[in-house]
Amino acid sequence: MFLSCLCLFISTYGQRSTVPNLPVVGLEEAGFNSDSIANLYTRINNTQHKDFRGLVVIKNNKIVIEWYFNSFWRNHIHDIRSAGKSITSLLLGVAIKEGLVQNLDQDVYSFFPKEKYPSIHEDYKKIKIKHLLDMTSGLDADSDDGQTPGNAGQWIGNDEWVEYLLSIQLADKPGKRWVYADINAALIGAIIEEKSGMSLRDFAKEKVFDPLGIKEFYWYTNAANQTVAAGTLYLSTLDFAKLGVLVASEGKWGNEQIIQADYVERLLERKVFDLSDYNPLADNYGMLWYKSQRNFSTKEVNYLWASGNGGNHLVVVPEENMVIALTSGAYGQWYPHTRAYDILGEVIGALK
Repeated sequence: MFLSCLCLFISTYGQRSTVPNLPVVGLEEAGFNSDSIANLYTRINNTQHKDFRGLVVIKNNKIVIEWYFNSFWRNHIHDIRSAGKSITSLLLGVAIKEGLVQNLDQDVYSFFPKEKYPSIHEDYKKIKIKHLLDMTSGLDADSDDGQTPGNAGQWIGNDEWVEYLLSIQLADKPGKRWVYADINAALIGAIIEEKSGMSLRDFAKEKVFDPLGIKEFYWYTNAANQTVAAGTLYLSTLDFAKLGVLVASEGKWGNEQIIQADYVERLLERKVFDLSDYNPLADNYGMLWYKSQRNFSTKEVNYLWASGNGGNHLVVVPEENMVIALTSGAYGQWYPHTRAYDILGEVIGALK
């Protein structure tokens, strides 16, 4: 309780932050109603489930709220689960900036030499990177169906999995249908690894995490130095939020352009298929990010968000230049997602 209250005091009254490029600003100065935010803190602290871990709000590149609960603190790292897919999308933007990938219309087959990967199926000539990003690859894989050959349960425990992934065949025409499957993000990670000669973990550290001052993290990487690009990334709540700043700031961190602005623009705008039947909190999907438009209080906002099992969400509200990061350990439950949505609504509703 004391740690949580201390964080409320720091973020509300604007004490000096030790985070480069992210000074602290007071609630009223940032445009929030302080009474509404105080009520939100009380609601979170008194919640029935004691598995909520952290909330960080950054607006106009300034920390407005940094709260931690239930014995967690700034330096704790959390398994953000499938929200890691959205981070993989950002890393693809870095790979394009580095010249490792030319464009999103390149077919997957072209990245993996047949002599090195004899198992690669001819179907990969039909699948473009943009199909992977939109979950419309058509591959015989479905995260909700463990019997499909491309389901993560079939390969994620192996010491080497790229050979296996490249043998998966099409079940549908690429671009025709949206199916949530880990294989899509995993293949994007494999492309980056193949072209960079590094594990995705090390690529992320050198190109993004080090520049952003992200020092403590974990990203599972197998014996063949292949990183699970679809998840298993552990970050602190504050570092999770920093990655959202890259999106809100059109790929920039301070004065450094980490990701090309045109890639971030596409990430913001790309929307495919109506997802309301799959996820009531989402409208569309694109570039490994969910997209939504909602009314909160008197405000209608468009936002994009990364979502991970357990209620781990990274929300970017471009029109407000605002990032909201939430970490939670309620794995395998649905209620933490609605709780995150409610907190999002309270934060946006508190804007003046």
